[in-house]
Amino acid sequence: MTDLLGGAGGSAAAALPPVRAAEGLRLGWIRRLWPVLGPQRPVVVASFLVGVVALLINVAVPTIVGVTIDDAIASTDARLEPFLVVLVVLALARAVLSVVYRYGLYRSAYRVEVDVRGLLFRNLLDQSFSFYDRVQTGQLVSRAQSDVRSVQLYLAVAPLILTALLSFVLAVVVMLATSVALTIAAVVALPGVYVVGVALRNRLFPLSWIIQGRQAEVTSVVEESIAGVRVVQAFGAEPRQVGALATAARRLRWANVEQGSVRARLAPLLENLPRLGSVLVLLLGGWLVIEGRLEIGAIVAFNSYIVLLQVPFRFLGFFLILGQRARASAERIFEVLDEVPTVADPPHPVTARTHLGRLEVDDVWFGYGDGPDLLRGVSLVVEPGETVAVVGPSGSGKSTLARLLCRFYDPRSGSVRLDGVDLRQLAVADIRRAVAVVPDEPYLFSATLGENLAFGRGDLLDLLEEGTTPDEVREVAEVVDAAGFIEATESGYDTPVGERGATLSGGQRQRLALGRALLVEPEVLVLDDATSAIDVHVEARIHEALTRVRAGRTTILVAHRLSTINLATRVVLLDDGVVAATGTHVELLERSPRYREVLATTLVDDEEPAP
Repeated sequence: MTDLLGGAGGSAAAALPPVRAAEGLRLGWIRRLWPVLGPQRPVVVASFLVGVVALLINVAVPTIVGVTIDDAIASTDARLEPFLVVLVVLALARAVLSVVYRYGLYRSAYRVEVDVRGLLFRNLLDQSFSFYDRVQTGQLVSRAQSDVRSVQLYLAVAPLILTALLSFVLAVVVMLATSVALTIAAVVALPGVYVVGVALRNRLFPLSWIIQGRQAEVTSVVEESIAGVRVVQAFGAEPRQVGALATAARRLRWANVEQGSVRARLAPLLENLPRLGSVLVLLLGGWLVIEGRLEIGAIVAFNSYIVLLQVPFRFLGFFLILGQRARASAERIFEVLDEVPTVADPPHPVTARTHLGRLEVDDVWFGYGDGPDLLRGVSLVVEPGETVAVVGPSGSGKSTLARLLCRFYDPRSGSVRLDGVDLRQLAVADIRRAVAVVPDEPYLFSATLGENLAFGRGDLLDLLEEGTTPDEVREVAEVVDAAGFIEATESGYDTPVGERGATLSGGQRQRLALGRALLVEPEVLVLDDATSAIDVHVEARIHEALTRVRAGRTTILVAHRLSTINLATRVVLLDDGVVAATGTHVELLERSPRYREVLATTLVDDEEPAP
């Protein structure tokens, strides 16, 4: 999995069966996960075989002890030293083998955990915007953390339980060879163990699913409260958020207590029913020894084998709980892996014939999810190098149109074309290289100022990580008027910005986001009210620099400022999801009453500096 995770492993992503959730349930989660286990299978098999050898030694020891006792009773001058040496050697060998096979199994399980988490993370990054419109971040974090860990723990423990079950089988075989009657007495309680085990499994699975879901609820409350701590504190909402967490925690507590109740009632039966066999073996075995039909050493060996019989059942309750939790977690993971991105590459992407930046919006209808249409038959053509301002009242569809131009969503009907090619026929990566968007609320990463600027350029990021600030980064900082505040910091471009850029003002964040988009040198630049938080005088300097940078580049301006509108060669008025008017600013002022009304009611005062 080197290409996916940057480390050893194998191409688990390519091998994952392309089956959907319903088919996955028929296959079983282990079978669905089997291709991911592929690179680790040789180690798992070798470790398991080593474990079997250790198991054979463990099964042989009671027989050796029984023979030793019988020889000592039969002959007063029998030498015990050879037997003791054999037992010591076997004990050391079993200890070494146990270390080897346990290390191999745990090592493989942790590597599978890394691979599954990598698959899940890559799948999340591939998901469309519509996916994140309907899911909670905390739910996804829970699946990437606790659910993956549940699967890993099961994969580590399951082979160990399997070797214990194999020891049970071997012990029964040896016991049958010694005495059929005593063997029957030893296993007489096992049918009851099976019945209790089935009942425990059937009750634990739904509870395990509920627990995993409610753990995700707790994670969501914590994640959202911490991420929005400034809003929480600003509105004095700490008690309400604490109450929300307490409610989620109580719901989780109920599920955990209910699971504990089921375990408390049934797990002791699983562990103690096999001990009934010990009583019967002692009664029947003692009578057989008294009758001279069985040796004392055989009774001692039998008691040791009964312990081997009990070991799997001591862990059976835990194993069933672990298995049901892993199954619930795996199904929650596969729910995400089965999610098909609504925006994805076509089977045979078209290579753009030209790189001019011509945009065509042809009779586009679009709405989010199952909601109403926000764009209704929008048509628009933007010629290469043209700068178009999109103006309209709140809710008119301006930002929605900007998202369609970048193919963050696909229209319900109609098409969006770049240089004559429908965006749905192009590779998504090619679109994102050609069209860059700067939102009005930019997101910054918990990295340095320089790294946030160079985020779209891997080559520049490499240089920054080596301690060198590339000239391209400094130049774009000058263009967006960010060089001044960057160089005023103690560490300059190496200054951390804090989570989501919390240490910066809104205007500074917008300037960094604008520089980040310019550095990838897109053919089309979409500015979605990207200077709304910048002082109008600073904005004027940025616009002057952008005039040079934008030369020959198609630019879409979602505008709320007259100064921004004045940058455009053409203005498009969107009103209630339709193109109400188009023309220059002066033309629309003269002939469109609705345009004049929008300007009067929605434009930001150019003289009022934003924070």
